[in-house]
Amino acid sequence: MQRKLWLPLELNPCSKMATAEIGALLRERVVNMTDQTSRRDFLKTSTLGLGAIGVAAGAVASGALAATEAAPPTSDIAVWVTSDEKRYAAEPAIHWQHISEKTAIDPIRIDPSKTYQDILGFGAAFTDGACYTLNRMDPPARDRLLHELYHPSEMGLSIGRTCIGASDCSTTVYGYDEGDPDPDMKRFSIAHDREYILPMLRQARKINPDLYLFSSPWSPPGWMKWNNSMLGGAMPRLHLAAYAQHFLKFLQDYEAEGVPIQAITIQNEIDTDQNGIMPACTWSQETEIEFISDHLGPLFEKTKTPAQIWILDHNYNLWGRVVCVLDDPDARRYTKSVAWHGYGGVPEMMTRAHDLHPDAEFYWTEGGANYGDPNIMGNWSKWSATFAGALNNWCRVIMGWNLCLDEQGKPNVGPYTCAGLVSVDSHTQAVLRTGPYWALYHYSRAIKRGARRIDSQSPIADVQHVAFENPGGQKVLVITNPGQGRTVRLHQAESTALVPLRDDSVTTLVWS
Repeated sequence: MQRKLWLPLELNPCSKMATAEIGALLRERVVNMTDQTSRRDFLKTSTLGLGAIGVAAGAVASGALAATEAAPPTSDIAVWVTSDEKRYAAEPAIHWQHISEKTAIDPIRIDPSKTYQDILGFGAAFTDGACYTLNRMDPPARDRLLHELYHPSEMGLSIGRTCIGASDCSTTVYGYDEGDPDPDMKRFSIAHDREYILPMLRQARKINPDLYLFSSPWSPPGWMKWNNSMLGGAMPRLHLAAYAQHFLKFLQDYEAEGVPIQAITIQNEIDTDQNGIMPACTWSQETEIEFISDHLGPLFEKTKTPAQIWILDHNYNLWGRVVCVLDDPDARRYTKSVAWHGYGGVPEMMTRAHDLHPDAEFYWTEGGANYGDPNIMGNWSKWSATFAGALNNWCRVIMGWNLCLDEQGKPNVGPYTCAGLVSVDSHTQAVLRTGPYWALYHYSRAIKRGARRIDSQSPIADVQHVAFENPGGQKVLVITNPGQGRTVRLHQAESTALVPLRDDSVTTLVWS
Protein backbone atom coordinates (compact mmCIF):
# COMPACT_ATOMS: atom_id res chain seq x y z
CA MET A 1 0.00 0.00 0.00
CA GLN A 2 1.21 3.50 -0.80
CA ARG A 3 0.36 6.55 1.30
CA LYS A 4 0.76 10.17 0.32
CA LEU A 5 3.07 12.24 2.51
CA TRP A 6 3.26 15.99 2.20
CA LEU A 7 6.62 17.78 2.08
CA PRO A 8 7.04 21.54 2.50
CA LEU A 9 8.63 23.85 -0.04
CA GLU A 10 12.06 25.24 0.64
CA LEU A 11 10.85 28.69 1.61
CA ASN A 12 12.77 31.95 1.79
CA PRO A 13 13.19 32.68 5.55
CA CYS A 14 12.84 36.39 4.79
CA SER A 15 9.42 35.90 3.22
CA LYS A 16 6.62 37.99 4.75
CA MET A 17 3.74 35.93 3.41
CA ALA A 18 0.90 35.36 5.84
CA THR A 19 1.05 32.03 7.62
CA ALA A 20 -2.09 30.81 5.86
CA GLU A 21 -0.51 31.51 2.45
CA ILE A 22 2.60 29.56 3.41
CA GLY A 23 0.35 26.76 4.64
CA ALA A 24 -1.34 26.66 1.24
CA LEU A 25 2.03 26.43 -0.47
CA LEU A 26 3.19 23.67 1.85
CA ARG A 27 0.28 21.56 0.74
CA GLU A 28 1.15 21.90 -2.95
CA ARG A 29 4.20 19.69 -2.86
CA VAL A 30 3.14 16.05 -2.76
CA VAL A 31 5.48 13.08 -2.76
CA ASN A 32 4.31 9.50 -3.02
CA MET A 33 6.21 7.38 -0.54
CA THR A 34 6.11 3.67 0.09
CA ASP A 35 5.57 2.24 3.52
CA GLN A 36 9.33 1.72 3.73
CA THR A 37 10.13 5.46 3.42
CA SER A 38 11.86 6.80 6.52
CA ARG A 39 9.66 9.12 8.56
CA ARG A 40 12.82 10.55 10.09
CA ASP A 41 13.89 11.67 6.59
CA PHE A 42 10.51 13.31 6.17
CA LEU A 43 10.74 15.12 9.49
CA LYS A 44 14.22 16.35 8.62
CA THR A 45 12.92 17.70 5.32
CA SER A 46 9.76 19.18 6.83
CA THR A 47 11.72 21.49 9.12
CA LEU A 48 13.11 23.40 6.12
CA GLY A 49 10.08 25.65 6.02
CA LEU A 50 9.79 26.22 9.76
CA GLY A 51 11.85 29.38 9.89
CA ALA A 52 9.82 31.08 7.22
CA ILE A 53 6.55 30.14 8.83
CA GLY A 54 7.80 31.49 12.16
CA VAL A 55 8.59 34.83 10.54
CA ALA A 56 5.12 35.00 9.05
CA ALA A 57 3.47 34.04 12.33
CA GLY A 58 5.46 36.72 14.11
CA ALA A 59 4.35 39.29 11.56
CA VAL A 60 0.74 38.36 12.18
CA ALA A 61 1.14 38.36 15.97
CA SER A 62 2.80 41.80 16.00
CA GLY A 63 0.33 43.37 13.61
CA ALA A 64 -1.73 46.48 14.24
CA LEU A 65 -3.70 46.52 17.48
CA ALA A 66 -6.32 48.98 16.32
CA ALA A 67 -8.82 46.42 15.03
CA THR A 68 -12.52 46.78 15.69
CA GLU A 69 -13.16 45.88 19.31
CA ALA A 70 -16.14 44.81 21.38
CA ALA A 71 -18.04 46.92 23.89
CA PRO A 72 -16.19 48.33 26.91
CA PRO A 73 -16.14 46.43 30.24
CA THR A 74 -19.05 46.83 32.66
CA SER A 75 -17.51 45.79 36.00
CA ASP A 76 -14.41 46.29 38.10
CA ILE A 77 -11.62 43.74 37.79
CA ALA A 78 -11.38 41.03 40.47
CA VAL A 79 -7.77 39.99 41.14
CA TRP A 80 -6.07 36.84 42.47
CA VAL A 81 -2.30 36.52 42.87
CA THR A 82 0.27 33.82 43.59
CA SER A 83 3.65 35.27 44.63
CA ASP A 84 5.96 35.04 47.65
CA GLU A 85 3.68 33.87 50.48
CA LYS A 86 0.44 34.44 48.58
CA ARG A 87 -1.37 31.49 47.00
CA TYR A 88 -4.27 32.47 44.73
CA ALA A 89 -4.92 35.30 47.19
CA ALA A 90 -7.60 37.90 46.52
CA GLU A 91 -6.30 41.44 46.00
CA PRO A 92 -8.21 44.74 45.93
CA ALA A 93 -10.40 45.22 42.89
CA ILE A 94 -9.05 47.35 40.05
CA HIS A 95 -11.16 50.10 38.47
CA TRP A 96 -11.38 50.88 34.78
CA GLN A 97 -10.84 54.38 33.43
CA HIS A 98 -11.51 55.97 30.08
CA ILE A 99 -8.44 56.22 27.85
CA SER A 100 -7.75 59.95 27.72
CA GLU A 101 -4.15 60.18 26.57
CA LYS A 102 -1.14 58.11 25.61
CA THR A 103 0.99 56.67 28.41
CA ALA A 104 4.55 55.42 28.68
CA ILE A 105 3.32 52.17 30.25
CA ASP A 106 3.09 49.35 27.69
CA PRO A 107 -0.40 47.89 27.36
CA ILE A 108 -1.88 44.44 27.17
CA ARG A 109 -4.76 44.93 24.77
CA ILE A 110 -7.81 42.63 24.93
CA ASP A 111 -10.08 42.26 21.92
CA PRO A 112 -13.07 39.95 22.59
CA SER A 113 -14.20 40.31 18.97
CA LYS A 114 -11.28 38.09 17.87
CA THR A 115 -11.81 34.53 19.05
CA TYR A 116 -9.92 31.26 18.79
CA GLN A 117 -10.38 27.74 20.25
CA ASP A 118 -12.83 26.80 22.97
CA ILE A 119 -11.69 25.19 26.22
CA LEU A 120 -12.53 21.66 27.32
CA GLY A 121 -10.79 21.89 30.69
CA PHE A 122 -7.81 21.33 32.97
CA GLY A 123 -6.63 18.33 34.92
CA ALA A 124 -3.97 15.78 35.82
CA ALA A 125 -3.34 12.06 35.32
CA PHE A 126 -4.86 9.26 37.39
CA THR A 127 -1.84 7.02 36.95
CA ASP A 128 -1.57 3.73 38.83
CA GLY A 129 0.92 5.47 41.12
CA ALA A 130 -1.41 8.43 41.75
CA CYS A 131 -4.41 6.22 42.51
CA TYR A 132 -2.28 4.01 44.77
CA THR A 133 -1.17 7.11 46.68
CA LEU A 134 -4.74 8.34 47.06
CA ASN A 135 -5.91 4.90 48.17
CA ARG A 136 -3.30 4.84 50.98
CA MET A 137 -4.63 8.05 52.51
CA ASP A 138 -7.05 8.02 55.41
CA PRO A 139 -10.53 8.31 53.86
CA PRO A 140 -11.37 11.71 55.43
CA ALA A 141 -8.07 13.21 54.23
CA ARG A 142 -8.54 11.73 50.77
CA ASP A 143 -12.09 13.05 50.61
CA ARG A 144 -10.90 16.56 51.47
CA LEU A 145 -8.13 16.45 48.87
CA LEU A 146 -10.34 15.17 46.05
CA HIS A 147 -13.00 17.76 46.92
CA GLU A 148 -10.35 20.48 46.78
CA LEU A 149 -9.13 19.26 43.40
CA TYR A 150 -12.40 18.43 41.60
CA HIS A 151 -15.33 20.27 43.11
CA PRO A 152 -16.50 23.10 40.81
CA SER A 153 -16.40 25.54 43.75
CA GLU A 154 -12.74 24.73 44.45
CA MET A 155 -9.92 24.09 41.95
CA GLY A 156 -12.51 22.57 39.63
CA LEU A 157 -10.35 20.14 37.65
CA SER A 158 -12.55 18.77 34.86
CA ILE A 159 -10.25 16.49 32.81
CA GLY A 160 -8.52 13.27 33.80
CA ARG A 161 -6.07 10.98 32.02
CA THR A 162 -5.92 7.29 32.78
CA CYS A 163 -3.41 4.66 31.70
CA ILE A 164 -4.29 1.60 29.66
CA GLY A 165 -2.02 -0.75 31.59
CA ALA A 166 1.18 0.27 33.33
CA SER A 167 3.03 3.55 32.79
CA ASP A 168 6.38 4.60 34.24
CA CYS A 169 4.51 5.78 37.36
CA SER A 170 3.07 2.44 38.44
CA THR A 171 3.51 0.08 41.34
CA THR A 172 4.60 -2.64 38.90
CA VAL A 173 4.67 -3.42 35.18
CA TYR A 174 1.26 -4.87 34.33
CA GLY A 175 -1.05 -5.23 31.35
CA TYR A 176 -4.52 -6.54 30.64
CA ASP A 177 -3.53 -9.50 28.47
CA GLU A 178 0.04 -10.61 29.20
CA GLY A 179 1.37 -14.10 28.43
CA ASP A 180 1.25 -16.20 25.30
CA PRO A 181 -0.34 -14.74 22.16
CA ASP A 182 -4.08 -14.19 22.63
CA PRO A 183 -5.42 -12.57 19.45
CA ASP A 184 -9.03 -13.26 20.44
CA MET A 185 -8.57 -11.42 23.78
CA LYS A 186 -9.95 -14.39 25.74
CA ARG A 187 -7.61 -13.60 28.63
CA PHE A 188 -8.25 -9.84 28.68
CA SER A 189 -8.99 -8.49 32.16
CA ILE A 190 -8.95 -5.11 33.94
CA ALA A 191 -8.88 -6.86 37.35
CA HIS A 192 -5.80 -4.87 38.39
CA ASP A 193 -7.71 -1.59 38.07
CA ARG A 194 -10.61 -2.68 40.26
CA GLU A 195 -8.55 -2.51 43.46
CA TYR A 196 -7.95 1.26 43.59
CA ILE A 197 -7.88 2.91 40.14
CA LEU A 198 -11.57 2.54 39.30
CA PRO A 199 -12.69 3.49 42.85
CA MET A 200 -10.67 6.73 42.67
CA LEU A 201 -12.10 7.56 39.25
CA ARG A 202 -15.64 6.93 40.47
CA GLN A 203 -15.09 9.15 43.50
CA ALA A 204 -13.64 12.00 41.42
CA ARG A 205 -16.53 11.81 38.96
CA LYS A 206 -19.02 11.81 41.83
CA ILE A 207 -17.49 15.09 43.02
CA ASN A 208 -17.48 16.52 39.49
CA PRO A 209 -20.00 14.69 37.29
CA ASP A 210 -18.69 16.59 34.25
CA LEU A 211 -15.23 15.02 34.57
CA TYR A 212 -13.98 14.15 31.07
CA LEU A 213 -11.68 11.11 30.91
CA PHE A 214 -9.27 10.05 28.20
CA SER A 215 -6.88 7.10 28.30
CA SER A 216 -3.42 6.35 26.91
CA PRO A 217 -1.42 3.11 26.61
CA TRP A 218 2.31 3.05 27.30
CA SER A 219 2.64 -0.31 25.57
CA PRO A 220 0.56 -2.95 23.83
CA PRO A 221 0.69 -6.43 25.40
CA GLY A 222 4.22 -7.76 25.20
CA TRP A 223 3.28 -10.66 22.93
CA MET A 224 2.23 -8.21 20.21
CA LYS A 225 5.75 -6.77 19.92
CA TRP A 226 8.92 -8.21 18.38
CA ASN A 227 10.77 -8.01 21.70
CA ASN A 228 7.93 -9.86 23.49
CA SER A 229 7.97 -7.29 26.32
CA MET A 230 6.07 -4.21 27.43
CA LEU A 231 9.44 -2.51 27.98
CA GLY A 232 10.56 -0.61 24.90
CA GLY A 233 10.28 -2.13 21.46
CA ALA A 234 8.16 -1.26 18.42
CA MET A 235 4.67 -2.04 17.15
CA PRO A 236 4.54 -4.35 14.10
CA ARG A 237 1.61 -4.58 11.71
CA LEU A 238 1.05 -8.24 12.52
CA HIS A 239 -1.26 -7.64 15.49
CA LEU A 240 -3.03 -4.40 14.57
CA ALA A 241 -6.45 -6.05 14.31
CA ALA A 242 -6.03 -7.71 17.70
CA TYR A 243 -4.85 -4.45 19.26
CA ALA A 244 -7.96 -2.67 18.02
CA GLN A 245 -10.00 -5.30 19.88
CA HIS A 246 -7.83 -4.63 22.95
CA PHE A 247 -8.90 -0.96 22.91
CA LEU A 248 -12.52 -1.91 22.44
CA LYS A 249 -12.45 -4.37 25.34
CA PHE A 250 -10.87 -1.74 27.60
CA LEU A 251 -13.56 0.81 26.79
CA GLN A 252 -16.38 -1.70 27.19
CA ASP A 253 -15.09 -3.03 30.52
CA TYR A 254 -14.57 0.48 31.95
CA GLU A 255 -18.07 1.41 30.83
CA ALA A 256 -19.40 -1.65 32.64
CA GLU A 257 -17.62 -0.44 35.79
CA GLY A 258 -19.43 2.90 35.62
CA VAL A 259 -16.40 4.82 34.31
CA PRO A 260 -16.98 5.71 30.64
CA ILE A 261 -13.93 6.97 28.76
CA GLN A 262 -14.55 9.74 26.23
CA ALA A 263 -11.30 9.53 24.22
CA ILE A 264 -8.18 7.44 23.71
CA THR A 265 -4.73 8.12 22.34
CA ILE A 266 -3.03 5.48 20.21
CA GLN A 267 0.24 5.48 22.13
CA ASN A 268 1.88 7.60 24.79
CA GLU A 269 5.02 9.20 23.32
CA ILE A 270 4.80 7.40 20.03
CA ASP A 271 8.36 8.17 18.90
CA THR A 272 10.46 6.74 21.76
CA ASP A 273 11.17 3.30 23.20
CA GLN A 274 12.61 4.80 26.43
CA ASN A 275 15.73 2.65 26.02
CA GLY A 276 13.73 -0.42 27.03
CA ILE A 277 13.65 0.45 30.74
CA MET A 278 9.93 1.24 31.10
CA PRO A 279 6.65 0.48 29.32
CA ALA A 280 6.99 2.13 25.92
CA CYS A 281 6.56 1.45 22.21
CA THR A 282 7.49 3.20 19.00
CA TRP A 283 5.14 3.35 16.04
CA SER A 284 6.08 4.29 12.51
CA GLN A 285 3.95 7.01 11.01
CA GLU A 286 2.69 4.58 8.40
CA THR A 287 1.69 2.00 11.02
CA GLU A 288 -0.22 4.63 13.00
CA ILE A 289 -2.14 5.66 9.88
CA GLU A 290 -2.91 2.06 8.96
CA PHE A 291 -4.08 1.24 12.50
CA ILE A 292 -6.52 4.17 12.54
CA SER A 293 -7.70 3.80 8.94
CA ASP A 294 -8.02 0.04 8.59
CA HIS A 295 -8.60 -1.25 12.11
CA LEU A 296 -9.46 1.01 15.06
CA GLY A 297 -11.58 3.55 13.21
CA PRO A 298 -13.71 1.00 11.36
CA LEU A 299 -14.10 -1.09 14.53
CA PHE A 300 -15.31 1.91 16.55
CA GLU A 301 -17.65 2.80 13.70
CA LYS A 302 -19.04 -0.73 13.44
CA THR A 303 -19.59 -1.06 17.21
CA LYS A 304 -20.88 2.52 17.58
CA THR A 305 -18.14 3.23 20.11
CA PRO A 306 -18.30 6.98 20.82
CA ALA A 307 -14.74 7.47 22.13
CA GLN A 308 -12.65 9.92 20.14
CA ILE A 309 -9.28 8.89 18.68
CA TRP A 310 -6.39 11.29 19.38
CA ILE A 311 -3.08 10.94 17.54
CA LEU A 312 0.59 11.51 18.43
CA ASP A 313 0.56 12.06 22.25
CA HIS A 314 4.12 13.32 21.93
CA ASN A 315 6.24 16.43 21.50
CA TYR A 316 5.83 19.69 19.59
CA ASN A 317 8.77 18.90 17.31
CA LEU A 318 6.78 16.08 15.68
CA TRP A 319 4.41 18.61 14.09
CA GLY A 320 5.41 17.41 10.62
CA ARG A 321 4.23 13.92 11.45
CA VAL A 322 0.92 15.34 12.68
CA VAL A 323 0.39 17.15 9.38
CA CYS A 324 1.04 13.95 7.42
CA VAL A 325 -1.39 11.86 9.47
CA LEU A 326 -4.12 14.51 9.19
CA ASP A 327 -3.43 14.83 5.47
CA ASP A 328 -4.22 11.15 4.95
CA PRO A 329 -7.89 11.01 3.89
CA ASP A 330 -8.44 7.51 5.31
CA ALA A 331 -7.13 8.43 8.76
CA ARG A 332 -8.88 11.77 8.67
CA ARG A 333 -12.20 10.00 8.36
CA TYR A 334 -11.78 8.85 11.96
CA THR A 335 -9.78 11.56 13.71
CA LYS A 336 -8.97 15.25 13.70
CA SER A 337 -7.61 15.40 17.26
CA VAL A 338 -3.97 15.72 18.33
CA ALA A 339 -2.42 15.19 21.77
CA TRP A 340 0.77 17.13 22.43
CA HIS A 341 3.59 17.03 25.00
CA GLY A 342 5.96 19.91 25.69
CA TYR A 343 9.26 18.09 26.26
CA GLY A 344 10.72 18.82 22.81
CA GLY A 345 10.37 21.73 20.42
CA VAL A 346 8.43 24.95 21.01
CA PRO A 347 4.67 25.48 21.30
CA GLU A 348 4.54 27.60 18.14
CA MET A 349 5.10 24.37 16.22
CA MET A 350 1.50 23.46 17.04
CA THR A 351 0.35 26.55 15.20
CA ARG A 352 2.27 25.33 12.13
CA ALA A 353 0.09 22.22 12.17
CA HIS A 354 -3.04 24.26 12.87
CA ASP A 355 -2.39 26.51 9.90
CA LEU A 356 -2.48 23.46 7.63
CA HIS A 357 -5.48 21.89 9.38
CA PRO A 358 -7.52 24.70 10.95
CA ASP A 359 -10.35 22.39 12.00
CA ALA A 360 -8.08 20.03 13.97
CA GLU A 361 -8.47 19.97 17.75
CA PHE A 362 -5.38 20.13 19.96
CA TYR A 363 -4.91 18.85 23.51
CA TRP A 364 -1.89 19.34 25.79
CA THR A 365 -1.84 15.96 27.50
CA GLU A 366 1.33 15.78 29.60
CA GLY A 367 3.83 17.89 31.50
CA GLY A 368 5.11 17.81 35.04
CA ALA A 369 7.88 18.79 37.42
CA ASN A 370 10.64 16.68 38.99
CA TYR A 371 10.74 16.16 42.74
CA GLY A 372 14.50 16.88 42.70
CA ASP A 373 13.91 20.45 41.52
CA PRO A 374 14.95 22.64 44.48
CA ASN A 375 12.27 25.17 43.47
CA ILE A 376 9.45 22.70 42.91
CA MET A 377 7.27 24.37 45.53
CA GLY A 378 7.71 27.83 44.01
CA ASN A 379 8.14 27.45 40.23
CA TRP A 380 4.60 28.61 39.43
CA SER A 381 5.70 31.26 36.93
CA LYS A 382 7.68 28.69 34.92
CA TRP A 383 4.69 26.40 34.63
CA SER A 384 2.15 29.15 34.08
CA ALA A 385 4.24 30.34 31.13
CA THR A 386 4.27 26.76 29.81
CA PHE A 387 0.48 26.53 30.08
CA ALA A 388 0.02 29.94 28.44
CA GLY A 389 2.25 28.85 25.55
CA ALA A 390 0.09 25.79 24.91
CA LEU A 391 -3.17 27.71 25.18
CA ASN A 392 -1.95 30.49 22.91
CA ASN A 393 -1.18 27.83 20.30
CA TRP A 394 -4.64 26.27 20.06
CA CYS A 395 -4.78 23.70 22.88
CA ARG A 396 -8.19 23.01 24.42
CA VAL A 397 -6.83 21.09 27.41
CA ILE A 398 -3.97 21.48 29.88
CA MET A 399 -3.16 18.16 31.53
CA GLY A 400 -0.57 17.81 34.27
CA TRP A 401 1.24 14.53 34.72
CA ASN A 402 0.68 12.59 37.97
CA LEU A 403 -2.15 13.92 40.10
CA CYS A 404 -0.27 12.95 43.26
CA LEU A 405 2.74 10.89 44.36
CA ASP A 406 4.73 10.65 47.56
CA GLU A 407 7.61 12.91 48.60
CA GLN A 408 10.08 10.92 46.46
CA GLY A 409 7.92 10.64 43.37
CA LYS A 410 6.89 7.07 44.15
CA PRO A 411 5.50 4.66 43.28
CA ASN A 412 7.11 4.25 39.88
CA VAL A 413 8.90 1.46 38.05
CA GLY A 414 12.14 3.39 37.45
CA PRO A 415 12.56 4.95 39.80
CA TYR A 416 12.25 8.22 37.90
CA THR A 417 12.15 11.80 39.16
CA CYS A 418 8.52 12.58 38.32
CA ALA A 419 6.68 14.59 40.95
CA GLY A 420 2.97 14.75 41.60
CA LEU A 421 0.89 17.87 41.15
CA VAL A 422 0.52 17.43 44.89
CA SER A 423 2.86 15.46 47.13
CA VAL A 424 1.43 13.24 49.88
CA ASP A 425 3.97 12.41 52.59
CA SER A 426 4.20 8.63 52.90
CA HIS A 427 4.55 8.83 56.70
CA THR A 428 2.45 11.79 57.85
CA GLN A 429 0.02 12.09 54.90
CA ALA A 430 0.73 15.82 54.83
CA VAL A 431 -0.26 17.31 51.47
CA LEU A 432 2.20 19.66 49.77
CA ARG A 433 1.05 21.73 46.80
CA THR A 434 3.72 22.30 44.15
CA GLY A 435 4.44 25.24 41.88
CA PRO A 436 2.69 23.49 38.96
CA TYR A 437 -0.35 23.02 41.21
CA TRP A 438 -0.64 26.74 41.89
CA ALA A 439 -0.01 27.61 38.25
CA LEU A 440 -2.78 25.25 37.12
CA TYR A 441 -5.06 26.57 39.87
CA HIS A 442 -5.07 30.02 38.25
CA TYR A 443 -6.41 28.57 35.02
CA SER A 444 -8.74 25.84 36.26
CA ARG A 445 -10.43 27.95 38.92
CA ALA A 446 -11.31 30.85 36.64
CA ILE A 447 -11.67 29.43 33.10
CA LYS A 448 -14.81 27.35 32.56
CA ARG A 449 -15.59 24.62 30.06
CA GLY A 450 -16.81 26.23 26.87
CA ALA A 451 -14.75 29.38 27.41
CA ARG A 452 -13.23 30.73 24.21
CA ARG A 453 -9.78 32.18 23.91
CA ILE A 454 -9.87 35.82 22.86
CA ASP A 455 -7.19 38.03 21.42
CA SER A 456 -4.57 39.52 23.75
CA GLN A 457 -1.65 41.49 22.34
CA SER A 458 1.26 43.29 23.96
CA PRO A 459 4.76 44.51 23.09
CA ILE A 460 5.98 43.34 26.51
CA ALA A 461 8.32 40.44 25.71
CA ASP A 462 9.01 39.09 29.19
CA VAL A 463 5.41 38.87 30.45
CA GLN A 464 3.18 36.02 29.21
CA HIS A 465 -0.58 36.41 29.00
CA VAL A 466 -3.60 34.56 27.68
CA ALA A 467 -7.24 35.71 27.71
CA PHE A 468 -10.65 34.00 27.58
CA GLU A 469 -14.34 34.74 27.55
CA ASN A 470 -16.37 32.36 29.70
CA PRO A 471 -19.88 31.26 28.76
CA GLY A 472 -22.05 34.19 29.85
CA GLY A 473 -19.51 36.82 28.80
CA GLN A 474 -17.15 37.02 31.79
CA LYS A 475 -13.56 37.82 30.76
CA VAL A 476 -10.49 36.13 32.26
CA LEU A 477 -6.86 37.17 31.78
CA VAL A 478 -3.95 35.21 33.26
CA ILE A 479 -0.65 37.12 33.38
CA THR A 480 2.68 35.49 34.21
CA ASN A 481 5.49 37.76 35.38
CA PRO A 482 8.69 35.74 35.96
CA GLY A 483 10.81 38.77 36.82
CA GLN A 484 10.71 41.81 39.08
CA GLY A 485 7.49 43.54 40.01
CA ARG A 486 6.06 46.06 37.58
CA THR A 487 2.85 47.73 36.50
CA VAL A 488 1.16 47.06 33.18
CA ARG A 489 -1.76 48.81 31.57
CA LEU A 490 -4.75 46.73 30.45
CA HIS A 491 -6.84 48.02 27.53
CA GLN A 492 -10.27 46.90 26.37
CA ALA A 493 -12.01 49.10 23.81
CA GLU A 494 -11.75 52.67 25.16
CA SER A 495 -11.20 51.58 28.77
CA THR A 496 -7.91 51.13 30.57
CA ALA A 497 -6.75 49.89 33.98
CA LEU A 498 -3.41 49.85 35.78
CA VAL A 499 -2.50 46.32 36.92
CA PRO A 500 0.32 45.83 39.44
CA LEU A 501 2.32 42.62 38.95
CA ARG A 502 4.31 41.26 41.88
CA ASP A 503 7.77 39.69 41.64
CA ASP A 504 7.73 36.18 40.15
CA SER A 505 3.96 36.03 40.05
CA VAL A 506 0.88 34.62 38.39
CA THR A 507 -2.10 36.99 38.36
CA THR A 508 -5.67 36.16 37.34
CA LEU A 509 -7.99 39.02 36.40
CA VAL A 510 -11.76 38.53 36.02
CA TRP A 511 -14.34 41.09 34.89
CA SER A 512 -17.55 41.49 32.93
